Amino acid sequence: MQAGTKYIFVTGGVVSSLGKGIISSSLANLLKARGYRVTIQKFDPYINIDPGTLNPYEHGECYVTADGHEADLDLGHYERFTDIQTSRANNVTTGRIYQSVIDKERRGDYLGKTVQIIPHITDEIKRNVKLLGNTGKFDFVITEIGGTVGDIESLPFIESVRQLKWDLGDDCICVHLTYMPFIKAAQELKTKPTQHSVKMLQEAGIQPDILVLRTEKEIPAEMRRKIALFCNVQPDAVIQCIDAPSIYEVPMLMHEQHIDELVLRKAGMKVDGEPDMEPWKRFLSRMNNASGTVTIGLVGKYVELQDAYKSIDEALFQAATYNGVKLDLRFVHSEKVNGGNVDELLADMDGVIVAPGFGQRGIEGKFVALKWCREHDVPTFGICLGMQCMVIEFARNVLGMAEANSTEMNPTTPYNVIDLMEEQKSISNMGGTMRLGAYTCRLKEDSRAAKAYGSTEVNERHRHRFEFNGDYRERFETAGMRCVGENPETGLVEVVELPDKRWFIGTQYHPEYSSTVLHPNPIFIDFVSAAIAYRKEKGVK
Repeated sequence: MQAGTKYIFVTGGVVSSLGKGIISSSLANLLKARGYRVTIQKFDPYINIDPGTLNPYEHGECYVTADGHEADLDLGHYERFTDIQTSRANNVTTGRIYQSVIDKERRGDYLGKTVQIIPHITDEIKRNVKLLGNTGKFDFVITEIGGTVGDIESLPFIESVRQLKWDLGDDCICVHLTYMPFIKAAQELKTKPTQHSVKMLQEAGIQPDILVLRTEKEIPAEMRRKIALFCNVQPDAVIQCIDAPSIYEVPMLMHEQHIDELVLRKAGMKVDGEPDMEPWKRFLSRMNNASGTVTIGLVGKYVELQDAYKSIDEALFQAATYNGVKLDLRFVHSEKVNGGNVDELLADMDGVIVAPGFGQRGIEGKFVALKWCREHDVPTFGICLGMQCMVIEFARNVLGMAEANSTEMNPTTPYNVIDLMEEQKSISNMGGTMRLGAYTCRLKEDSRAAKAYGSTEVNERHRHRFEFNGDYRERFETAGMRCVGENPETGLVEVVELPDKRWFIGTQYHPEYSSTVLHPNPIFIDFVSAAIAYRKEKGVK
């Protein structure tokens, strides 16, 4: 490997949600497959310190890193594509930048100088960009700049990239992702939005090295040459990213157009051989050759949002692929589930997942769904709040505690089977105060969960404030709900299951966060396997 870290910036233009995270992840995937040490970071231009207090309607799923940072959902893509764990250093917001600068100003670090966007904010951004590179652990640091070029809030980040391009020279590469719309009435692809986007980037002092064009139609070679001419890039550095059936096909599509070779050449590095994509190709082969279907119902209150349960969606897809079937994921809005329609909504499901979340809205629908699943012995998986709902439903309908609840929903419930963690009771500040990050869970050897993992000790990530109330543990276990997983240090219950059912498990932690393409989470694999077996029992093809 060459000495010194190379920095790759991925910016976006024309419209948001083009897939900068997928392009960044795909490029990291290819470079890692060539033997390079790679990491990816996301710089988000919003003023929130992190996405932890953001409603999913605002920003989709909040992803949690192993070290307990509440992060942008793109970090989930980074980990799924690369098998590399991210951390707090991999996600920085404008809020964190300003907070750091203001803290320094209050301490007197600036020696009485006027604190300004340039150089103080931009210097802080540059310091954070290079933080991972300075560790000496990485050959490449890929930095995705959130938002769209031209956004007011993105300007300090774009200016920082401009400065870094001068500071780092050949060690800095800019990949710009734009959109090529197809005008149906004219039956034409249009290059102007890309030209304008690149011009805006150039006006900010940045000349992109590589253009990636999101498109729904094949871009003719002549049109790509035209874009190269007007945007000051080499013709072979204009790459099309045509819509693919699966995001997991994007690394191969990018490699076919030599994006990894382009990056290496522009970084002054030798291009030797091909990346080792065999494990990835095997996954794609499984995906494309899957036969049969498994139908999973996801019961939650944000089901109308594409990205609200992104990690769960992807973990299920990966598990279905490794089980050799296609996933038919059906979203069931928990606010709309009631005793009168639950049979109609869930009867066709081979398995049901009750989603995580916070708050009262839609909670009663989750209880109805869980009661139906338990009584009909449908494979059921509760995650975080979903696990807590399993406990509450069981308390109400099996233990006879009709008013059982979580103190999150009803602070005066007489049966607080789910309660606030003791250390949380004095905390009023919402940001980053939950139980966050990876903790050890010890599983009972004879449990279905241990069988699924093939281990009695697992390390999974958490994001919650409320816990199973251990005062009720004996009553639950006597009635048949076993507490089969607990934190070895605190004794807090992490996993519950009903062993007399086909598959009925709740986890206080979020196993979806650690599921990747090449290493899918075992408990998702086992859940989907149970759902497939149930489908066969029903005689459904």
